[in-house]
Amino acid sequence: MRSKVSIVIHQHRKMIKRKRNYSKHFFQLLVIVIGWSSLDSQPSVQPNDLKIWFTHPATTWNEALPVGNGRLGAMIFGGITSERLQLNEQTVWTGKDVDFVNPAAKAALPEVRKLLFSGKYAEAQKLAKEKMMGDRKVGSNYQTLGDINFDFVHPKGDISNYRRELDIDSAVAKVSYRAGNITFNREIFSSALDQAIIVRLTANKFASITFNLKMSRPGNKARLEAVNNEIIMSEHVGDGVGVKMVARLKVMNEGGTVTVNGESIRMEKANAVTLVLTAATDYRGKDPLMLSQEQMSAVANKNYEQLKKDHIADYQQYFKRVDLDLGTSDGTYFPTDARILAMQNGYIDPNLLKLYYQFGRYLLISSSRPGGLPANLQGIWADGLYPPWSADYHININIQMNYWPAEITNLSELHMPFLQFLKDLQPDARKTAKDMYGLTGTVAHFTTDPWHFTEPYGEPQWAMWPMGFAWCSQHLWEHYLFTGDKQYLADLAYPVMKEAAEFCLNWLVENPVTKQLVSGPSISPENRFKTKTGEIATMVMGPTMDHMIIRDLFTNTIEAGRVLNKDAAFVKKLQSVLSRLAPTKVGSDGRIMEWTEEFEEPEPGHRHISHLFGLHPGRQINKQQTPELLQAARKTIEYRLAHGGGHTGWSRAWIINHFARLQDGEAAYENLLALIRKSTLLNLFDNHPPFQIDGNFGATAGITEMLLQSQSNEIQLLPALPKAWQKGYIHGIVARGGFDVDIDWEDGKLKQVRILSKLGNAAVVRYGDKVVTLKTEKGRGYRFDGNLKQM
Repeated sequence: MRSKVSIVIHQHRKMIKRKRNYSKHFFQLLVIVIGWSSLDSQPSVQPNDLKIWFTHPATTWNEALPVGNGRLGAMIFGGITSERLQLNEQTVWTGKDVDFVNPAAKAALPEVRKLLFSGKYAEAQKLAKEKMMGDRKVGSNYQTLGDINFDFVHPKGDISNYRRELDIDSAVAKVSYRAGNITFNREIFSSALDQAIIVRLTANKFASITFNLKMSRPGNKARLEAVNNEIIMSEHVGDGVGVKMVARLKVMNEGGTVTVNGESIRMEKANAVTLVLTAATDYRGKDPLMLSQEQMSAVANKNYEQLKKDHIADYQQYFKRVDLDLGTSDGTYFPTDARILAMQNGYIDPNLLKLYYQFGRYLLISSSRPGGLPANLQGIWADGLYPPWSADYHININIQMNYWPAEITNLSELHMPFLQFLKDLQPDARKTAKDMYGLTGTVAHFTTDPWHFTEPYGEPQWAMWPMGFAWCSQHLWEHYLFTGDKQYLADLAYPVMKEAAEFCLNWLVENPVTKQLVSGPSISPENRFKTKTGEIATMVMGPTMDHMIIRDLFTNTIEAGRVLNKDAAFVKKLQSVLSRLAPTKVGSDGRIMEWTEEFEEPEPGHRHISHLFGLHPGRQINKQQTPELLQAARKTIEYRLAHGGGHTGWSRAWIINHFARLQDGEAAYENLLALIRKSTLLNLFDNHPPFQIDGNFGATAGITEMLLQSQSNEIQLLPALPKAWQKGYIHGIVARGGFDVDIDWEDGKLKQVRILSKLGNAAVVRYGDKVVTLKTEKGRGYRFDGNLKQM
């Protein structure tokens, strides 16, 4: 029998689907129907603002709950008689290292430029597709590791008290229910410390746990072997063009009997069972069979409580750094799917916004750990053999957005997989620069994969864009600004930045009319324009975003060279070229121009807002130095939104960041609500559609930007605080220069701020029109009241 809560929620969900009139006081209605006494006695409705939970199993992958340790992930469906855990290991990729530069590209480059300067955009695009796009014959896909499948045997009787949850405070997922008179519990987590996924099965009555266990993988090409209490699954993915993978699943039972039936295992009448999953590939050259065995041997002798304790301690060293309070609501008493449905129908749930914010941090901790690959388009969670866009590394915004929250939400170490990945891209990026363009330095285009290709392929509309490496290089400098790590700057960041800047130096050419330096042939990522003759084209000489990225890269590289006191001649050359770089222009309608001319736009609500890179994530447009561009940026966003912009999850997340930089808290908040209401799946995953994780990360960054900014050499407090957040706090976020910041506000105004100086740098602190300059000592904290008077 279902609980009253699940019955009421089910009824209200049916009402919504029939589009009946729906009160925005959804939760109050539920409380009236259920009664507070019932709430107090229902274990399934205890309030907790850091849990995603449901009163039913997942019916689709997009309702399952993710766990991960940076490398190994699982999606928990929570089935009662049949449970599925869908697994991922971040290096399970098809493909290989191949070169596919178009051999005609170098010779075609001058002719393409000539056509573009002459306004023959369609001809140039046709030539670029034929002569400059590579022929990528060997593709690549991120793939599932496979599934763990349980078939449970339960006593006769009704199923009741069902609950499936993910506690993002501890990174432990749970499933519990009552079958007949027995309560069954499952706990699942992915341990970074022990490099294993752990599943714990218990019941409140001895000898109650009976199930059949097997592993599987789509395609039916995996080799399966069950021996004693272990199942081993192996495959050379991609029909031999990809990694070799091995997964091991070990059953450690307390009581009961284990028998092997072919490729499966049967567990009968156990008191409790712990299952351990380890997995490895040969991506880094090691034998996956041996490596997975070493992982299993290291963890198999540990008791469950110690495994869980160690896992939580490891996870919380990152998660506990930041705490957020945006207000309270009754939403914490109700399942997450009901809360989202209520938000979609007008209810305001500040606790859900907190949960969503911290879920973004949870996902980064769970999908990006030092020593591993960076988080891909889906983090580490992807089902099947052919996920959307291969779940690859799109470098024309998506992977960058994945790491926007890394520094500001105090997860700096988790930035390193991306930064190291850029170094690993360098060899192929050098080769592409030389073979495709005849230039020195490093270049990458719109996407890449773990085999590190940097060549363009497909249509010029998205591929003829040589700014991927240059944009990514911003993250190298950002990490230094937050950490002050000069050794890192000298050993990793500056050498990579310098080569990216070297390519851009060589890439720029003089516009014969304006005599300014411009980038091209290039595009404004994935967008199109209509020429004066009515043709649809994509390429120009001098798209605005290119110049913003190059300006950002040159400025950062100059500053890095000065910090390290090296390459004075190179730094001087960058300065000279910067002075000749075509500036950002405002069109006749007051908007920032996306291309060299004021072209008509076939998609005026396009998802990419590339020509606002200088506003965010760049630092070229701000209130203090460029008020005219700031106003033009506002008109640009408003025009996009008025024509349907923000219709994808990640695009909406970017808009939140844009409005935060415009210091418009109300617009940022409205777009945050729109993201939850229109582009969020029931398990809180971002919905492009389909699922893409960048929107989760981008929104977490956006909320932080609403409360703290530091890109303009100031620590700016509450720059975009909306009226809806009258009282709250955020503790532990980070400002450039190495400052941990705790902010409290009340009645919509700053109450107090505590600033911890980790590096001993000086700081300028701003709240509205109030500004103080602060000399600091390393390791010392400083407290100010709402008027920035030191306390």
